[in-house]
Amino acid sequence: MSDVPTSLPLVFAAPRRSKPPRHLADLDAAGRRTVVEDLGEPGFRARQLAHHYFVGLVDDPAAMTDLPAGSREQLAAALLPTLVTPVRTQVADRGTTRKTLWRMHDGALVESVLMRYPGRVTLCVSSQAGCGMACPFCATGQGGLERNMSAAEIVEQVVAGARALARGEVPGGTGRVSNVVFMGMGEPLANYRAVMGAVRRLTDPTPDGLGMSARGVTVSTVGLVPRMRQLADEGVPVTLALSLHAPDDELRDELVPVNTRWKVGETVGAAWQYADRTHRRVSIEYAMMRGINDQAWRADLLGDLLRSYGDWGWVHVNLIPLNPTPGSRWTASDPADEAEFVRRLQAKGVPTTVRDTRGREIDGACGQLAADG
Repeated sequence: MSDVPTSLPLVFAAPRRSKPPRHLADLDAAGRRTVVEDLGEPGFRARQLAHHYFVGLVDDPAAMTDLPAGSREQLAAALLPTLVTPVRTQVADRGTTRKTLWRMHDGALVESVLMRYPGRVTLCVSSQAGCGMACPFCATGQGGLERNMSAAEIVEQVVAGARALARGEVPGGTGRVSNVVFMGMGEPLANYRAVMGAVRRLTDPTPDGLGMSARGVTVSTVGLVPRMRQLADEGVPVTLALSLHAPDDELRDELVPVNTRWKVGETVGAAWQYADRTHRRVSIEYAMMRGINDQAWRADLLGDLLRSYGDWGWVHVNLIPLNPTPGSRWTASDPADEAEFVRRLQAKGVPTTVRDTRGREIDGACGQLAADG
């Protein structure tokens, strides 16, 4: 689209760091084939490697027995380098919630969370080390932006979760990752190219990717309007989640500083355009904060705003009980206020649910493990 800039303003740009090693998941099938052929190997070896990684979830080259013994290490070094190393994992909910702190090649720390529910497994991934959006109630935002992640570093979080499930390390038996949400550390649309590369690797048919349904992938944003419009034209029907947190500009300017660039009306309008273009319902994320944004009149204002675009089911509100960080002045809403907020939105015909909170006892707010090192 003509109104999409080639780069976002410098305030959203990541500091320059050494690039992560090239990985198979950074490349499409043709790119992998080129790398393999440049090594003097037949091109079909690229597909074999992809099958081991995306289908077999193999992490030991010695187990790739269909590759010549003399070529395994060279091929693995070229296309399957180690990208992330686990620092520690914390578990909750009888082991069905697993939060892992990862160290990347340059020492940067990121987190992912695996959540097993009856009938599905959701993996929450990070897309940046840190975040430059500076939302004051967010642990990650208070640490600033360290760097963007590569597509493969993002994908590796999902593959690691898939391995844990396949190996029976998560209570409930073997299984597969059915949903991926880009709601971990970072602003996904500020790392647009890598995030879209990761989305395509997640949804590419096996063995070129993990073969997930695009409808099982959710990409969140605090409201980078040009990128929201660009996402609508990608032809990949992921779910868009807009972290709104306030229906009025006065409060949202404080809670989500990017609102000083793109106001509530323009941001919600871009979300509606995404729904209209893709026929995918948008999720409005709204962290409930006691005495800050949980007033009944703000529920009415939010309901009126969303209904102003029509009542054809384009939107769903997901209220999030705030998981406060230590020493923060931001706390979760009183349950009675939360219930009244839900009632008022539903009375205006806006589908509304309260997110099931997990992992409070394991530093569940994103960024807390990384902040602790």
